[in-house]
Amino acid sequence: MTTTPLRKDAARNWDRIVAVARDLVDQGVPLQLNDVARRSGLGVGTVYRHFATPEALLETVATPCLESLAAHGREAVADTDPWRALEGFLFRTVEAQVTDASLAPVTAAATDALSRTAELKGSVWSAGKTLLERAREAGVVRADLTPADLVPLMCGIAYAVHVHGGSPAERTDAAHRYLTALLEGLKTAPANC
Repeated sequence: MTTTPLRKDAARNWDRIVAVARDLVDQGVPLQLNDVARRSGLGVGTVYRHFATPEALLETVATPCLESLAAHGREAVADTDPWRALEGFLFRTVEAQVTDASLAPVTAAATDALSRTAELKGSVWSAGKTLLERAREAGVVRADLTPADLVPLMCGIAYAVHVHGGSPAERTDAAHRYLTALLEGLKTAPANC
């Protein structure tokens, strides 16, 4: 899909709106377009011209993270080692969950305001499913683990990390420890010879 490039002033306004929204999301403040307009020093009409709904703005804030996860998913699928690929993908995913406050509400939403969001979420989900199925087929992960199991397990780790708080580095370290413990429980034991 081709879009007409924004005029320089419109592009600056778009960038300002997204930056203000990013700050609000990082602070845990729900996005309200009138509040974003006030904080960005722009007119309400300007904000609404760029983003029809708070959901569209939130999804725009989450897009770089989703794009990064989708790209990492494609790289992981190309990795020939099933365990390493799944493990790396899950580590990258949990890092994103605990460092980007926009990710959880966007991925948990039942509907998407932007088609790009649906596309990226589908790509990330597809990569995770492929990686898990490949790991199961290789016998390196429990046979009873399903792709639908991964979402609540990963969300559980992210929730536990957020409950304990801390700096971004501390949250990432905690997420790594929790995920390592989880993965040890998911990994199959080597067969006896």
